[in-house]
Amino acid sequence: MIQLVVFDLAGTTVHDGDAVNRSFRETLATWKIEANPTAVNAVMGLPKPEAIRILLDQFGRSRGIEPTAKNIDAIHDDFTRRMIAYYATAPDVREIPGAGEAFLKLRQAGVKVALNTGFFRPIVDALLARLGWRVPETIDAVVTSDSVPHGRPHPDMIHRAMQLLGVVDPRFVAKVGDTQVDLEEGTNAGCGLVVGVTTGASTREQLSAYPHTHIVESVAEVPQLILGNSG
Repeated sequence: MIQLVVFDLAGTTVHDGDAVNRSFRETLATWKIEANPTAVNAVMGLPKPEAIRILLDQFGRSRGIEPTAKNIDAIHDDFTRRMIAYYATAPDVREIPGAGEAFLKLRQAGVKVALNTGFFRPIVDALLARLGWRVPETIDAVVTSDSVPHGRPHPDMIHRAMQLLGVVDPRFVAKVGDTQVDLEEGTNAGCGLVVGVTTGASTREQLSAYPHTHIVESVAEVPQLILGNSG
């Protein structure tokens, strides 16, 4: 029986008009670095400083901008400001259809619901405030990549959610996300279900290349999948 479902945020439970990809590219452009959208999608789901390090390694060196801690911190600070402002005001920001209902159905059935993300806490706080998602009213826990030693694809965030919510065995945990590293995170944690959704950065074909138990069109399908597996 699944006791806990850990959902990703942007692209999985939240529609934001591709703001993460765009904000990465706009931030890098201020440093005269041009990163293409495909390369940015490839680092989606990672802790954002790690994503920036990879993008600087790929696109910054030719501009003389090395992936040093100082440069990564400066770019991440700029990215964070952009995302907080966007999530606070942009009309594109809304839940993926059926996300809130999925949370409610699972919790009514006694299944805990957690969110985890490659964002740091300040961005997440702005986003959750905009959506009106609160602990414990809407969800049971939120774990951000800056609250654990290692972000995705390491299992630390899932293990932290389990610890917070009293779930001992990862076989009773489901991980749901829209990126390669979401699926790798769930697999590395030993989750009983590892579910890809196609509403975000990756297509069904792309997600199928990585370890998973299921791929669905949307989080709206997750309660039936989870509760069916829960018997």
